[in-house]
Amino acid sequence: MSTTSPPPPPGAHAPALSRARIWWEIAIVLALGLGQSAVYAIVALAYRYTREESLRDQTTTLNPSRSDLEIFDLIYQLLSICFALVPVLLVCFLLWAPRRPHLGALGLDGTRVGRDIGWGVALVAAIGIPGIALYFGGLALNLFVAVEPSGLGDHWWTVPVLLMSAARAAIQEEFVVLGYLFARLKQLGWSIWPIILVTSVFRASYHLYQGPGAFIGNLAMGILFGFLFARTGRLLPFLVAHFLLDATVFIVYPWVATAWPGLFGLPG
Repeated sequence: MSTTSPPPPPGAHAPALSRARIWWEIAIVLALGLGQSAVYAIVALAYRYTREESLRDQTTTLNPSRSDLEIFDLIYQLLSICFALVPVLLVCFLLWAPRRPHLGALGLDGTRVGRDIGWGVALVAAIGIPGIALYFGGLALNLFVAVEPSGLGDHWWTVPVLLMSAARAAIQEEFVVLGYLFARLKQLGWSIWPIILVTSVFRASYHLYQGPGAFIGNLAMGILFGFLFARTGRLLPFLVAHFLLDATVFIVYPWVATAWPGLFGLPG
């Protein structure tokens, strides 16, 4: 007689993950993407402080060119965007539910889409205007590196790639920081405010390459996003808001900065 256990009946729940397994899972997910970015950002900021120039006299480029040949620059841009989304696929796989809504644990259920998009648009004004003021004030106080949003040439594909880059940043950050980390830290028994604060500090840390001012701004944004996400449990508004903010920075900002470079701390 076989001693093999029969398969679980349809609909049976998978065994609960151990605390150690959840922590290892979190470490692996972060090491594959945003955690790696946080470590590099901290090292980059430390390096900037070793240079003779002040922070505001240094420049960082958010979307640099990757080749002097246009076709290969395009290929590298697309590859970079695609591979950056692999951790998102991983968290979707880890939290996928057998029944609808499959990504309910990440705050996505496919309902009230129009309302969620509207809330996302409203968030842009709430974050964007104070963010601009913080950047200008931070430059004056030597808390920001001068930011060049795009180092891409004037190609037919530049705007589509910048839009895809904005979408990549929104999807990567909000799926992992809001959706995944909130879900897993709740499983570990954390209460909501420690989750909000820890995820906000983490969000701020991988922006440190732009200077301490970027840490402050993203910390504030993380607390706002985390508080609202905890109340609503809906991820789409934050995906929309993040995408619109980054799309504006990547596309509108370069045009304005070219017209008035001194205003943004960039060389003329």
